[in-house]
Amino acid sequence: MDNRSLHQFLTLAETLHFGRASELAHVSPSTLSRAIKQLEQKVGADLFQRDNRHVSLTREGVLFLDYAREALAQWELLQNQLSSNRDALQGEISIYCSVTASYSFLYDLLSAFRRDHPKIEIKLHTGDPESAIGRVQSGAEELTIAARPDTLPSGLAFKHIATSALVFIAPVSANGVEPLAIPASNQDWTDTPMILSESGLARKRINHWFKQKRIKPKIYAQVAGHEAIVSMVCLGFGVGVVPRIVLDNSPLAQQVRILTVKPELDAYQVGLFALEKTLKNPLIHAFWSSVSQARLQHR
Repeated sequence: MDNRSLHQFLTLAETLHFGRASELAHVSPSTLSRAIKQLEQKVGADLFQRDNRHVSLTREGVLFLDYAREALAQWELLQNQLSSNRDALQGEISIYCSVTASYSFLYDLLSAFRRDHPKIEIKLHTGDPESAIGRVQSGAEELTIAARPDTLPSGLAFKHIATSALVFIAPVSANGVEPLAIPASNQDWTDTPMILSESGLARKRINHWFKQKRIKPKIYAQVAGHEAIVSMVCLGFGVGVVPRIVLDNSPLAQQVRILTVKPELDAYQVGLFALEKTLKNPLIHAFWSSVSQARLQHR
């Protein structure tokens, strides 16, 4: 069976850019355009809306996206079930995680897996950790590494990899500007500029912490990405809250210090996520089973 058109459709649906999609699919933009037009003719509907600047999925394209993902997943499942050599699994797995998670965990995770399953290709995407679980739930990715939410969504499987404290950080020096006043009591926090995540688990926990203390925080900046919080703190703009794992892997780690704050914020439980139904896929099951918590424990 020739599933190239489905793969090309998925690549374009993920990038929404003919140039980038053609590079990833290793074809020319004109070849990709013809393939999509032929696919639309077979389906009998336009799958994409496109003009000189934008590409977007049509309503029919969104429906076809679910079909394409399911069809390719079922084809891989059938291939491996019919394979006479069960040890030689082959196919592709898509994984999404933050940049920090990629160099904190992926080397350990993939080293043994690549040795045991050399014919399985890994398709890695990195980006905002706050969208990681949503990408798995939507079917855009098969696996992701992320922090476990307080309530695990229905239908989602989680496998613990590491525990990381959530810490308050302040600058070591003020870099020539007026020194930052570090809170010594609850009242002092009211006047302390805070640099916080725009949303997500860390923001929920720091909001709860302030609410417990009946403090209205002075928010200097709301930032997308924990790495950016470390950068702003080391420049003396305020006190931030980040997972310890982000700080430990930051090139700016020596320019900030961890504050002793009581009560401590609940730690992050970092792990692997997948839809429960996809664990029946031999490729995903193989990766899931290869995760060794003992190798990856992180403070």
